[in-house]
Amino acid sequence: TVDQQPSGMAINSAGNLALVAHRNSGTIGVLEIDGKAVTMVQSLDMGEQVASVAITPDGDRALVTKFSSHKIAVLDIKQGKVSYDPKLDMPVGLWPYNVQITPDGELALTADNGNSGRSDGHVDTVSVIDLSVNPPRVIDRVVVGDAPEGLAISPRGDIAVAVLLKGSAGIERDSWVYNRNGSVIVLEINGKSVLPTAEVEVRGLPEGAVFSPDGSYLYVGNFVDSDISVLKVDGRSVHNTGTLVKLP
Repeated sequence: TVDQQPSGMAINSAGNLALVAHRNSGTIGVLEIDGKAVTMVQSLDMGEQVASVAITPDGDRALVTKFSSHKIAVLDIKQGKVSYDPKLDMPVGLWPYNVQITPDGELALTADNGNSGRSDGHVDTVSVIDLSVNPPRVIDRVVVGDAPEGLAISPRGDIAVAVLLKGSAGIERDSWVYNRNGSVIVLEINGKSVLPTAEVEVRGLPEGAVFSPDGSYLYVGNFVDSDISVLKVDGRSVHNTGTLVKLP
């Protein structure tokens, strides 16, 4: 049993600790993993809605999206105990929904959803956080398009993708904001530089995205169409194969 409305989860690289972001209760649940046994050992009050969480590769820190205050919180992890210092909160773009960390632990990216999580036709951003310095800090905001929600970083760490809702759900069809399909923005990562390089159309209300373990494919979940778009990754280029995996 965890707290109310679990929204995001991350497991450390050692596989013995998980963090769960609970939107309704505004807490981070700390779960101890021992084989097949999972026990909630701590509930950390964040003071507001939290949407997602990511753990650094070394397992020493975590980042949490504070949705309504447009900030990223930094958690300290020591011997299974998690602590939070609000003074380390970082301001990012409006309504950050997702956060991901590069495989080398040097950078973090946030999907700044904008407009309380709904498309409005205006551009939003991906914030870039430098984790190589202490304390971590925001070093850039990259304009990507309308309502980035899903976010994923390749296992190789050379590209990331931001998934745009782009007016593909909850919008009247005669509105200028409306689009039948959302899209994926490809972001090229070079050191601490993050730049958009391409936009790839997918299907209606795309939300989640994940790379295959070897980074050669990207899978995007389309909520409205109840299917998964299969995209091929060639180097730093991404293209839609047209293959759709239908979900029940």
